[in-house]
Amino acid sequence: MRAEPATRPLPPAAAGWQEGDPAGRRAWVSLERPLALEAGGSLPGVRLAYETWGRLAPDASNAVLVLHALTGDSHVAGPAGPGHPTGGWWDALVGPGLPFDTDRWFVVAPNVLGGCQGSTGPSSARPGRPGERWGPGFPYLTQRDQVAAEAALADALGIGRWAAVVGGSMGGMRALEWAVSRPERTGSLLVLACPAAASAEQIAWGAVQIEAIRADPGWRGGRYHDAPAGGGPYRGLGVARRIAHVTYRSEPELAARFGGTPQPGEHPWRGGRYQVESYLDHHAAKLAHRFDAGSYVTLTEAMNGHDVGRGRGGTAAALRRATMPALVAGVDSDRLYPPSQQAELAAGLPGADGLRVVESPYGHDGFLIETEQVGALVRELLT
Repeated sequence: MRAEPATRPLPPAAAGWQEGDPAGRRAWVSLERPLALEAGGSLPGVRLAYETWGRLAPDASNAVLVLHALTGDSHVAGPAGPGHPTGGWWDALVGPGLPFDTDRWFVVAPNVLGGCQGSTGPSSARPGRPGERWGPGFPYLTQRDQVAAEAALADALGIGRWAAVVGGSMGGMRALEWAVSRPERTGSLLVLACPAAASAEQIAWGAVQIEAIRADPGWRGGRYHDAPAGGGPYRGLGVARRIAHVTYRSEPELAARFGGTPQPGEHPWRGGRYQVESYLDHHAAKLAHRFDAGSYVTLTEAMNGHDVGRGRGGTAAALRRATMPALVAGVDSDRLYPPSQQAELAAGLPGADGLRVVESPYGHDGFLIETEQVGALVRELLT
């Protein structure tokens, strides 16, 4: 791999939010007892970071849960600033008069369990072991474990039933799990760009990303969090991000933007890069400075294990449990989670009325980019 540019600071070994960093807009809820895990055992000391917008009604009837994708976080809306390395990932959708109208709705967005932006994850302190991080001792999580933690958050906030649960990609997986496992607490549902169960190809894409991280000498068996800057597996994380980012975009978009053109001032014949390589390098470096490699592994494993039909008589039987009004949308150019998978969901959810299609040249990332089309779906759901 090419050497790092001399002007680029090395990423911290434990990227992501750390104790002592500015809280930003975050608040926290701590679970009163260990969280029982689907794979066995339990996770003690669970804490979830979350953000809210709007005001909760006295009867808590106006609460909406918004769930983020793999490298997202609780910062759905608002600028970058102290405690928040990036601006809101759906900033155009949340606020007064916007699709998630905060004059009417109380919007809640947690950082997923296993993440690295304030919730308990591999980079968190391990209870009962002073000075030690969870690291490789962090347990395997499933989507069901993550939703169980989010249900505890809802309890702590006094929310017995969400007016709506909304999510795309990994967030859509959790939204589906909410609808199937807790239909009485899910008033309505919007699922974007995700499947009922991870396919073999999707598991394969995730597996090679995990292997890229674990093959980095800086991984150190997962015991890297207290290394100095540049001492963690950021190169492996960068490779994982490059792989993932190709699956997030469409081939026509990459062809139109970059083609086979060399990066200005460089040439591949003389050790330089193509423009598309520079683009992937940029996204790899950005992620390495804000995201923990251990969380990336933990969350990717959870996505690979996604299957709403597991132990429930199969997908069709599981989806029949979710009788609430539902909207299911796919991105027409998505090659990671193709619309055929959302069509299966739309056909299987009793409250859905067919597949909605988000038209976008941007591939899977269209669910984040096409905010006008997604906003129209949110407005329809919350009418």
